[in-house]
Amino acid sequence: MEGALRLFNLRLNCEGLRQIENRMLWFLCSLCKAMETNDGCVIVIELNKDDPLFNKKKSLLHNRGFKTKEYIPLNRSECHESISDTLEKMLQIARIISLNEVELYFSEVDVSSSVKFYSVKNEVEALNSILSLVKNMLSNEKHMEMDVLRDLQNEIGFKLQEVGDKFSRQTSFDRSYSCDKEKCLVQWGENNGLKTRLEIAYVKGAGRGAIVTEDLKVGDVALEVPVSIIISEELVYKSDMYNVLEKIDGISSETMLLLWSMKEKHNCSSKFKMYFDTLPENFNTGLSFGVDAIMALDGTLLLEEIMQAKEHLRTQYDELVPQLCKNHPDIFPPTLYTWEEFLWACELWPCRAGEQCFLSYGNLSSSHLTTFYGFLPEGDNPYDVIPLDIDIDQVDCVEASPLSNWSNHMVRGTWLSKNHDMFYYGLPSPLLDYLRRARGAMLHTETCLQAKLKIEIEVLEDLQSTFSSMMENLGDTDADVVNRENLNWDVMLALEFKDRQSKIISSILNSCDAGLKLLENELSKCTMSD
Repeated sequence: MEGALRLFNLRLNCEGLRQIENRMLWFLCSLCKAMETNDGCVIVIELNKDDPLFNKKKSLLHNRGFKTKEYIPLNRSECHESISDTLEKMLQIARIISLNEVELYFSEVDVSSSVKFYSVKNEVEALNSILSLVKNMLSNEKHMEMDVLRDLQNEIGFKLQEVGDKFSRQTSFDRSYSCDKEKCLVQWGENNGLKTRLEIAYVKGAGRGAIVTEDLKVGDVALEVPVSIIISEELVYKSDMYNVLEKIDGISSETMLLLWSMKEKHNCSSKFKMYFDTLPENFNTGLSFGVDAIMALDGTLLLEEIMQAKEHLRTQYDELVPQLCKNHPDIFPPTLYTWEEFLWACELWPCRAGEQCFLSYGNLSSSHLTTFYGFLPEGDNPYDVIPLDIDIDQVDCVEASPLSNWSNHMVRGTWLSKNHDMFYYGLPSPLLDYLRRARGAMLHTETCLQAKLKIEIEVLEDLQSTFSSMMENLGDTDADVVNRENLNWDVMLALEFKDRQSKIISSILNSCDAGLKLLENELSKCTMSD
């Protein structure tokens, strides 16, 4: 399965997605609005003051030459080139407003303001936020700027298509897999009001997926699911177990739904039997890793994440399920509520599952995707970060700019960076600034060049030492390559993750090494000139 974002809409009328939709509406309302003028209209793009990253985004906007509230005129006489320029200005602002924490941390604020791209997800969110505003304006038939708004809408659609074409992947299908159960599920859905322009297919190397059955334009609805066939907490409220569960303090709707599904999947007369019949007996996620796979993960971030997740789930199970089975065996039969069945249900609920269509899994690291979804995305994952355990209280951050002052620090593969020059090295600026402050220096302070270079060398040597230790803890990853084809799925997945973490650490060590050579060369020049 792929974590990429394809350009189509999924209209799912369930409560969880309504909450997401409401959040997006809040975001769009805070981002854009329009006002009519004598010459046309003005689009107002504003950074919401309630944004938890407000100060950092404000600082980045200022670095790019923008205010937190920008007025962008849209005149009725604008030509195509002018519309394109107007959209580019709007897009530069919308990209920054749409940034999440990881994207903002690695935003490389000291690089030229010509930087236009943060991530595929950010680009699509920024374009979609502007498109939603334009569509809203076009829905007002009294609006006088219909022609220029349609031109702007077309330009946005063109840019969205560009993103889709640039980041699409060739997909091959396994025609030998019939997908009969899945097709029966789709037919059942259509009989109950589902509308779809997708077809289930088995994708080589990924498993079940969906392909489009006809050309879809930007903004077209690919799948519409009526409320009546959505599995939601409403079903729990109508079940016999709700009278028991509602008396448990602090129980969440997600946990209630999980317990409901454990029993419902064995109900032969269930309305959702078609759905449960299509589910695998085993999900093959990190939660199901065996002993050999766990051992292969020694020294990785994924090992800690899996162990913490399983410990949390086991605690949740032990505190809840045995007591329910003991006190209400007629409602919670012990044979249906084993630890294995509970783990199966836990693996079920995180899963959201021509040309292949993709859903975005969100801003998730490969460790999270492996633990809860059982796959590693193809290509680079910009959210593959290694968090660093740093005591920030030891450093005075009073003089630090909002973009340098972070409470959490992290690194990722330095090949994703656009700036490997001296003082940058492909490493995140917030981390470098923090390490400089720890030595009483900042990059832009009035410090003589020689002293600054020596501090830079200390910073890189410290990082080099830290990540050399991390690499040693991973062990010899090359030794794991032997006979990899004959290994179980979980060991294969564990080793693939280990390779990725090793690649990230190796890139940081290489960047430190290259940076040290630059600094030592520059320092020798300074010494010779003295």
